Amino acid sequence: MSLVIGEISYTNILPFFYYLDRESLISRGCGFVPKVPSDLNNGIVHGNIQVGGISSFSYGEHSDDLVIFPNFSVSSPKEVGSIFLFSKVPITQLHKKSIALTTSSATSINLLRIILKEYFHFDVNYEMMKPNYSKMMAEHDACLLIGDDAITTSWSKESTIHQYDLGALWEYYTGYPMTYAVFAIRKDACEMEPVLLEYLYYEFKKSKEKSIENNFQEMIQSIMQQFGGKKNFWNQYFSGLNYDLTARHIKGLKEYFHLAYKMELLPKKVEKIEIWQPTRHCHSV
Repeated sequence: MSLVIGEISYTNILPFFYYLDRESLISRGCGFVPKVPSDLNNGIVHGNIQVGGISSFSYGEHSDDLVIFPNFSVSSPKEVGSIFLFSKVPITQLHKKSIALTTSSATSINLLRIILKEYFHFDVNYEMMKPNYSKMMAEHDACLLIGDDAITTSWSKESTIHQYDLGALWEYYTGYPMTYAVFAIRKDACEMEPVLLEYLYYEFKKSKEKSIENNFQEMIQSIMQQFGGKKNFWNQYFSGLNYDLTARHIKGLKEYFHLAYKMELLPKKVEKIEIWQPTRHCHSV
């Protein structure tokens, strides 16, 4: 057994991958598969992928079969800067309206459902759609986009469109940071490839730490060449993200899972969150 690593195709998770020694990892038996979050979720669940960043919601659905790397996440203390609700009317007027939800995510679409039901007490009609802002807004009152789709749309949307950051809304109503993705590992991979998994963990850790140490500057230059945008935007964007998984992050995750179960979005309670350790043992929090 080798390790197939799922690589989310969004800039927000890039600090974990930017400085990886890919040649060394591949020579040791690792492979990389770029996916949007929803496809990566399915890959890990069905065993086609052994490790990777997955939607927090998908982890909640399959927590009995997965463990997660310690202190790795894609989170935001407040504004996330890449998960936006775009609306033709103010958010306070969305009761009984229709919203198109991107098919690219699980965490974000359920986060929106939780916010609008739990805190606004709205009943809303939802439709899943491929991420296409023009088509979504032509057919609905609002739409939810994530990742680079959300970022580029925020640059070009009409001035009359209202824009809401879901990370900011979550923090406002709960006081917690929002954790959108965690690094999940299939339990069978922990048993079959413990040494390779530990090597991979330290490679991710090295890349994350080096990205933070140089304030993401080398990575931002690469992103600007690929996506465009101004340096000030990307500096501000990455300054609003967090890549840790502290006790406070865990509390926020548990609150998210609790509300998702309460609304019957999750089929079962998430009783524990199992954390992988470099000593090749797991513990629950």
